[in-house]
Amino acid sequence: MATRIRLQRHGKKGKPFYHLVAADSRAKRDGKFIEKLGTYNPNLNPAVIDIDFDRTLHWVQVGAEMSNTARAILSYKGILHKNHLLKGIEKGALTTDQVETKFAAWVADKENKVQSKVERLDKESTADKSARLDAEKTAKDAKAAAIIAKNTPEPEVAEEAPVAEVAEVVVADAAPEAEAVVAEEAPAAEVAAVEEAPAVEETPAEGEEPKAE
Repeated sequence: MATRIRLQRHGKKGKPFYHLVAADSRAKRDGKFIEKLGTYNPNLNPAVIDIDFDRTLHWVQVGAEMSNTARAILSYKGILHKNHLLKGIEKGALTTDQVETKFAAWVADKENKVQSKVERLDKESTADKSARLDAEKTAKDAKAAAIIAKNTPEPEVAEEAPVAEVAEVVVADAAPEAEAVVAEEAPAAEVAAVEEAPAVEETPAEGEEPKAE
C-alpha cells in the first residue's frame, strides 16, 4: 500500500481550509486517511501552517509520497531540509550535533524572513488604510462644499439691455423725425423755386405795337 501525504479540502466556498493528512494513495481526496498531520490556512498573508513536525518527518523518512502542494508546505516548514540533514548522519558526513546546529540556524533564518515579511505587510496595510482615510475625507469635504454652494442663493443682478439693441432703438426713433423734416422742407423749396423763376414776357402779335410802359 502506497502512502501519500496530501491535502483534504474543508472550509466554505471562497475560503478553503485544508487538512494535511497521510492517506492511502488509492483513497479519494476527501475520503478516509491514516493520520492527520496538520492544517493549512491560505486565507491569511502569510499563510498559517500548523503541522506535527515529528510525525510528518516520520512519514517522509519511511518513503511516503507527496503531492506538489504538500511538498511545498513541508519544504517551507523545514521538514525536507531536516530529512536531508539526517541522511547525512546515515552516510557519516555529519554528526547529530552538527545536524541540530545547522537546522537551528536554518530555522532562525526562516523566522527572520517571515517576521520581515509580516512587518512589511503591516506597514503596507497601515499606509493603505491612511491613504483610504485621506481619500474619504477629501471626498466628504468636496461633497459638503457642493451642498453649501447649492443651498447658497445667488445675488440678483439688474438686467441691462444690450448696447446694440439700444442703438437700434435710438436709430429707429430718429428715422421718422428725419422723414418729417425732409417732408416739411420740400414745399418751401418748391415755393422758392417758383418765386425765383422769371416772368414770362408776352410776345406782341404781328401788326401790333408794343405797349408803352
